[in-house]
Amino acid sequence: MGDTKSITIIGGGLAGLTLGIGLRQRGVPVTIHEAGSYPRHRVCGEFISGRGQGTLERLGLREMVKQSGAVTAQTTAFFSATRSGAAHALPSKAICVSRFILDAALADKFRELGGELVEGRRFSENFGEGMVRATGRQPRPGENGARWVGLKIHARKVTLTADLEMHASPQGYVGLCKINDGEVNICGLFNRSTAENRGPKAGREWLFGSAGSPLNRRMAGAEFNEDSFCAIAGLSLQPQQAVGRTEVCVGDAITMIPPVTGNGMSMAFESAELAIAPLIAWSRGESSWIEARQKIARDCDATFAGRLAWAKWLQRLILTPLLQSPMVALAGHSNLFRSLAFEHTR
Repeated sequence: MGDTKSITIIGGGLAGLTLGIGLRQRGVPVTIHEAGSYPRHRVCGEFISGRGQGTLERLGLREMVKQSGAVTAQTTAFFSATRSGAAHALPSKAICVSRFILDAALADKFRELGGELVEGRRFSENFGEGMVRATGRQPRPGENGARWVGLKIHARKVTLTADLEMHASPQGYVGLCKINDGEVNICGLFNRSTAENRGPKAGREWLFGSAGSPLNRRMAGAEFNEDSFCAIAGLSLQPQQAVGRTEVCVGDAITMIPPVTGNGMSMAFESAELAIAPLIAWSRGESSWIEARQKIARDCDATFAGRLAWAKWLQRLILTPLLQSPMVALAGHSNLFRSLAFEHTR
């Protein structure tokens, strides 16, 4: 590899592993530091739609994802606590896959390409040149008196009317999608007052909906995989710009798009791909670290700014209790609304 400089990636989630794979495919020495270990469950919608599928194709990972047992999603339906919507075709097909399986497969691919993966140890060195932050969501205690909590669990014997279902409730919303081996991923985002002194597990019942709701009826005969339950608190949904960072960041380390869009996994893949060429240029001595960082930040902001703006609007709509049932009706009867909401958040 001659004088090619190495890259260190902090965080072995979707963005970190994808970036590591892309760099190794082009001969760059890479070490990834991951505080956890594989396989592991993560709070995630486990739904890949939009341009991220193109990234997987270009990096030669699409077939690997398919072989991991991914399920194709072609239909979606919206629900409130009191109203059910009909299933409609998605504007374009999506992929649903368990993070428990996908992350482990990406880690194996990275090692196969000669990358060094350090697991089970938190990175404690100072950041500097050649280091990329891919550590995911940055926890925040609260925003405007509210605290966002994410919860997830897998289950069997859950009958869906669409490949992807979105259920809104006064507490937040829950997404259900079919994944590997006949399981359904049940993942929700909830808003509670920071004055409440309860841990994430105390709100687990929010995943199952209020009595009599369409979501609650879905859960009636469910068999839950207790090992898959996970929670994360202190999420930040305020859009952030990459150009404001002093470090090279990818994925949720830049910003987190509201999960209601189903575009978070795609943005992780896309941001990783955008970082590959500038990091190769730095590794080969063709640009400075500052130039590489600025190029990555500008490209990420230009790619994601529109989606984040539309997602913020859509999130507010779905989280307003008085608008939830009208929104279900609108989504069920307006192709224009569904198309705009889908296309502009991707």
